[in-house]
Amino acid sequence: MRKTILLTGALVAAATGRTLAQSPATDPTYNEDAPFVRNIRPDRPGQTVTTSMLRPGQFQVELGTQRQLPATGSARTLSSGLLRVGFFNHMELRLTQGYLHAGPPLLGADVSRPAFGLAPLTVGAKWLASTHQDARSQVVFLTELTLPKTGDQTMHLAKPLASARALVSQQIGQRFGVETNLGFSQSGFRAADTKQGQFLYTLALNGPLTGKFGFFTEAYGFGRQSFTHGGTLGLNWRPLPGLRLDVSAGRSVTGQRGTVLSGGLSVRLPH
Repeated sequence: MRKTILLTGALVAAATGRTLAQSPATDPTYNEDAPFVRNIRPDRPGQTVTTSMLRPGQFQVELGTQRQLPATGSARTLSSGLLRVGFFNHMELRLTQGYLHAGPPLLGADVSRPAFGLAPLTVGAKWLASTHQDARSQVVFLTELTLPKTGDQTMHLAKPLASARALVSQQIGQRFGVETNLGFSQSGFRAADTKQGQFLYTLALNGPLTGKFGFFTEAYGFGRQSFTHGGTLGLNWRPLPGLRLDVSAGRSVTGQRGTVLSGGLSVRLPH
């Protein structure tokens, strides 16, 4: 009788342990088939940078164009490219560069044409702070440095621009995800430069709609003593697992007011 009870208890414990091992709380791999993880998640088109990180040997190219329509002044077009490469030890390396298209000539013989051309080059890296990659809750750090004397001469920076962000995501069910960024950037590395630095926050919701279509929406703010607040809404289409096309529209409602229209594509290999 005692052996029967012990054997029954052992079987129950084994079954319970097996169930717990496969439960979301203890199994970090169960989440790999969730659309929030499986679908390509680029770091565009809004202000929010995702917690999505590439595996070692993967690379991702993100290309986009923005039409900036400020409340005052002339409209400008900015194209940008981002190369992401998966590295070892849960790290991702990044290169970003933009191109500011020539604006319309201004009236007046003494007025120079606005600067245009290749923007300064930005190098950066994502670092996984969570225990497991692609978990339901994830924390990632992003560090970036925009280099002076890169890009066209008219676009050169006087000082390097350093920035850091904490990226946090929480999956909702198996389809949707909430992501938030908290960041700070400053020009130069002196203590006095910190007093001129800019803060950034974002809060975004994204996920699939139907079939291969998805959506993205966010609210953001940046500044220091006075902030620019705005929002972005976008749609995306994934004809292939490693390919995504998107369109979006954003508007800032305080501070540097204006509207931004954008479109682009992202490719990840291998997917």
